[in-house]
Amino acid sequence: MADRNLLLSLNAGSSSLKICLYKATRHVELQQQQPHAAREPVELLLTSSISNISAPPATFSFNPTTAIDAPHAKDEPQQSITDHASAFAHFLDHLQSQASIDRASIVYICHRVVHGGDYTEPIEITDESYHHIENLSDLAPLHNGAALSVIKACIEALPDAKSIAYFDTTFHTSLPLHVSNYAINPDIAKKRGLRKYGFHGLSYAFILRAVSEYLQKPPTSLNLILLHLGSGASACAIQNGRSLDTTMGLTPLHGLPGATRSGSIDPSLIFHYTNKAGRITHDPSMAAHVGVTLAEDILNRRSGWKAITGTTDFGVITANAELEDKSPDVAGRNRYRLAFDLVVDRVLHYVGAYHLKLHGEVDALVFSGGIGERGVQLRSIISERVACLGYRAVDEEKNAKLDGEVANDISKEGTGKGPREQRILVVKTDEQIEMARECALDPRFWESN
Repeated sequence: MADRNLLLSLNAGSSSLKICLYKATRHVELQQQQPHAAREPVELLLTSSISNISAPPATFSFNPTTAIDAPHAKDEPQQSITDHASAFAHFLDHLQSQASIDRASIVYICHRVVHGGDYTEPIEITDESYHHIENLSDLAPLHNGAALSVIKACIEALPDAKSIAYFDTTFHTSLPLHVSNYAINPDIAKKRGLRKYGFHGLSYAFILRAVSEYLQKPPTSLNLILLHLGSGASACAIQNGRSLDTTMGLTPLHGLPGATRSGSIDPSLIFHYTNKAGRITHDPSMAAHVGVTLAEDILNRRSGWKAITGTTDFGVITANAELEDKSPDVAGRNRYRLAFDLVVDRVLHYVGAYHLKLHGEVDALVFSGGIGERGVQLRSIISERVACLGYRAVDEEKNAKLDGEVANDISKEGTGKGPREQRILVVKTDEQIEMARECALDPRFWESN
């Protein structure tokens, strides 16, 4: 019988599937005896990704590490992949035929689930928990549905492996009541679960741990402002290692704008946006019926910087934004610049607010996510703007060329003026390994293995 010590970490998007395979390298008991041991409890064996699932042909990539003797595959078109279930089936077939890995050796499958409602810890998927997550899909329409499709496919394909749901919302269960509550009828809010949940929690958990290791300070001592900047973007204030506030709310729509998300807007805007008159009016004959589905479709899928520029690629926006032009009217004639300046403005809005909430005592401002990790000019401009709060100045040479480590300090030592160091860091986040690591260290999942 195969050794049952392999873990899968899955991250399902609306038209994509990212997969990482790990080997559990030591028992929970050892980690408990040596809580500060440097060795990770999991070892990465391979990564795989499937893209364009909803717009065939889907493309398949397979990237084994040196620990696995198997050929690489890059963006190979696959006509047989038409949905998440067939994507996962193709991965399993490839795993067996090309890497000679027995699917029976997979003991746990870790699923990133964006919205977990009131769940405060990872849970094993059962019929009951599956349907509960299904009921939350309306609050995270771009992600929860895809995750459920993959969960169902995994249960059918690997019935002996246990599927575990890891929620982005769990990290933010520490939010104070006055932060998580809205100024609406509290009875209705409680009955319907209408409150701020927060998202990107798996990413923030990884970043917190990475910064703790980099600064050699315990997580419970850290005050941080974290920026997860990607096609979905958010910020989080960390006080003493716990989430104090975050930009996303009841759904991921609130807060910073994204590639296709509007971010925070005046709530009444959507009614005027869809009005038949094309202008503000209270004439009932000119009103258009706006249901939740239409409103969320507009604000989730037809807004963001793509609505302004026509592209979701923030690198293209940066390259065409004429950032060297300091004239006040440039954003009026250049939509790329408008989108760039809008993102900077919204980020600064939350950094300033969170700096105050942390009483000016901040160890670091941390950039992460695809844009945060690659956006050299964005980091430079934001860092320059927050210098008035006592943050260190950016070392442009370090900023332009990161050293390949998980965490990079791109600031100049001795230039900060705050009560703490107030560094500028860049962290390469990894939600997949965060799930696998948590799974490997959770005694609930290994007591019978």
